[in-house]
Amino acid sequence: MADTFDLTVIGSGPGGYVAAIRAAQLGMKVAVVEKWPTFGGTCLNIGCIPSKALLHASELFEEAGHQFRQFGIDVTPQLNLKQMLAHKDDTVTANVSGIEFLFKKNKITTFRGTGSIPAEGKVLVTPESGAPTTIETKNILIATGSVPISLPGIEIDENKVVSSTGALAFQEVPKRLLVIGGGIIGLELGSVWGRLGSKVQVVEFLDRILPGLDSEAARQTQRNLQKQGMEFKLSTKVTAIEKQGDGSVRARLEPAGGGEASFAEADAVLVAVGRKPFTEGLGLEGAGVALDERGRVRTDAQFKTNVPGIYAIGDVVAGAMLAHKAMDEGHAVAEIIAGQQPHVNYGTIPSVMYTSPEVAWVGKSEDELKAAGIEYKAGKFPFTANGRAKAMLATQGYVKILADVATDRVLGAQIIAKNAGEMIHEIVVLMEFSGSAEDLGRTTHAHPTLSEAVKEAALMCGDGAIHI
Repeated sequence: MADTFDLTVIGSGPGGYVAAIRAAQLGMKVAVVEKWPTFGGTCLNIGCIPSKALLHASELFEEAGHQFRQFGIDVTPQLNLKQMLAHKDDTVTANVSGIEFLFKKNKITTFRGTGSIPAEGKVLVTPESGAPTTIETKNILIATGSVPISLPGIEIDENKVVSSTGALAFQEVPKRLLVIGGGIIGLELGSVWGRLGSKVQVVEFLDRILPGLDSEAARQTQRNLQKQGMEFKLSTKVTAIEKQGDGSVRARLEPAGGGEASFAEADAVLVAVGRKPFTEGLGLEGAGVALDERGRVRTDAQFKTNVPGIYAIGDVVAGAMLAHKAMDEGHAVAEIIAGQQPHVNYGTIPSVMYTSPEVAWVGKSEDELKAAGIEYKAGKFPFTANGRAKAMLATQGYVKILADVATDRVLGAQIIAKNAGEMIHEIVVLMEFSGSAEDLGRTTHAHPTLSEAVKEAALMCGDGAIHI
């Protein structure tokens, strides 16, 4: 038994690495299997982290060219894309190196190669070269994440037609960028290249962008992005893409409900229509692990699959495909294996889109509350009435808080603002403890801060805000 691990994690993304570290903290002997050269999975290598590096850098470039003069700063910014991409790469290196350090610190054994499950209690590691290794383990955690969805008949070459991976590595700014998909990934990466000089057009199959977001917030976000130069074609699908002799691409567009086709010319196309669970090569069928109708690993409330000793978390199971959701599940599953009884509250997991301004939300939207027949009250406060926002030239957006009419318990919230992703968390904590709008409205907020808008929105659920 000395050579048997207590837990073997397949995948070192946010869910996998958190599970491994937490299990090691709890005294388990832990192994991690990773096929990539670096740890961190999609999020740290080609997702959350590098995209935020480019989002921040491009936002600074945009501010320097358009807002600095109003602050009394006269500059003429010049884009050094090579250095901007180097900053992105340095950020990735620092983060993935940090995971490697944490694995060593927590005495976690790592195996390089593709992990598969030949039987209960065994993980086969197949490296790119050399002989496979079989790990004996008491428990197995599948944390293999997700991959981009492609469209029928459209080939992603990561050059002219790219996924999010290719869109993080353009070596020059596309003059015209066509984004297929009006979700978070498409809008974030469209924002990056739009700020740097691309003419961006977003094509969305649905009649609105951001289908998981409160509809009012989605409309406001679309208006904000349109003011920044982004164009939208809603209720439209892309049925074909042809590469032209001059290096450009031509996309065939058709109305979602049928009708006459049109065409759009672009220098690059980003396909951002969603992601799907990655289970390829895991040998789940042979191991007897059940999948659901959407190809996700089927689990119970304790992340257990139908096979004893095999667990799954993150993008590969049902639920929102969010890194922090996977991290919470990774933390919880390690404690479950250790005999504890943790809980993940899926009703208080926030979402953030890092456009400018940012969009953050948690809990129920007005659309969901109306559909469920729940009586609610909405408190909404605009940043045009916030002193700090005026000083920062950041008055776009608002805070909206939704509370139960009978109990005043906060049921959901949306924030559109600079740093909305940071501000949402006081509402998350409040909801975690079943707090009321009155609780939030009576909590002292420092002045002048953007977060005062949260307090004012909460007051709007009662007798009214002070500053409007």
